[in-house]
Amino acid sequence: MSVSAAPSPSRFKYLAGRYFARRVVLLATLILLAVIVAAASVSWISNVDPSAVSIMQRLKAPSWSNWAGTDQLGRDVFLRMAYGGRYSLTIGAVTAIGAVVIGTALGIAAGYFRWADAPIMRVVDAMMAFPDILLGIALVAILGPSLWNVVLALVIVYTPRVARVARASTLVLRDLLYVDAARAIGTPTWKILYLHILPGLVSPILVQLTFIFAYAILAEAGLSFLGVGVPPSIPTWGTMIVGSLNYSDQAFWTIIYPGLAIVMTSLSLQIVGDGIRDSLDPKLRIAV
Repeated sequence: MSVSAAPSPSRFKYLAGRYFARRVVLLATLILLAVIVAAASVSWISNVDPSAVSIMQRLKAPSWSNWAGTDQLGRDVFLRMAYGGRYSLTIGAVTAIGAVVIGTALGIAAGYFRWADAPIMRVVDAMMAFPDILLGIALVAILGPSLWNVVLALVIVYTPRVARVARASTLVLRDLLYVDAARAIGTPTWKILYLHILPGLVSPILVQLTFIFAYAILAEAGLSFLGVGVPPSIPTWGTMIVGSLNYSDQAFWTIIYPGLAIVMTSLSLQIVGDGIRDSLDPKLRIAV
C-alpha cells in the first residue's frame, strides 16, 4: 500500500479557512504570535540587562519610559516579561513535545499490542489518580528545583494524558480494513504503525500538544508560587509574580502584567487548539 500524497495547496487553503472561521481563533493566533515575537526579538531590540538593579527607579508606575513600570529592584517589568517569556514558552514547548512523543509511543504500544495494554494503562491510571500539581510537587521535590527538572517533572505529569488519547485512537485504527489487509499481506509491524496508525493520530495529538503547552505554563507558575519551581534567579512569569508578592499593595503592576501574560498566552493556546480541532475534525468537514 502506498503512502498518500502530500496535501495540495487547495487543501491547505480549505483547512486554513476552517481554522480561521471564528474571529476569536484569529485573535488568539495574533496574540500568541505577538508573545512569541516579543520573546524572540527582545535581545535585538534592547541591550538593557533585564537583571540590572536601579534602586532609584524602584516601584515606578507605568509610563512612556517604562511601559509596565518597574519592580522592587528598579528593573523594567516589561523587559523582564519579554525575557521571561523565553523561559516560560520554552518550558511549555519542551514539556508539550516531550509528553506528546513519549505519550504517543506508550499509547500506540498499549492500543496495538494487546499484551502491553494492561501493564501500561495500569501505570497511566495510577499516575492520573493524583492531581497534576501534587504529582508535580512530589517529582520536583525528588529531582530538585531547577529549570530542566521542572520540565522533566511536567513531562512525566502530562504524558499519561497523551497516552490515553493515543491508545483510544489506536484501538479504533488497528481494526480497520486497510490495517487488516496490511497485516494479511505480511507488512512488517513497524511499517503498519508508521504508515497506517501514526497518521491517524495526528489530529488528536496535535490538539493535545497545544493544550499541554498551556497547562505547562500554568503549572510552572503554580510550582513557582508554591516555592518548588524554577529558581528565583530565572525570570519566568511565575517567578516574577512570586518575587513581587510582598509589594503588590504598593505596585500592583508588578503582578498584574506577568499574570496577564500567563492568562492571555494560556487562553490563546487553548483557543488555537480548539481551532485546530475544528479544522481537522472530519465530521465538521462533512457538514460543510
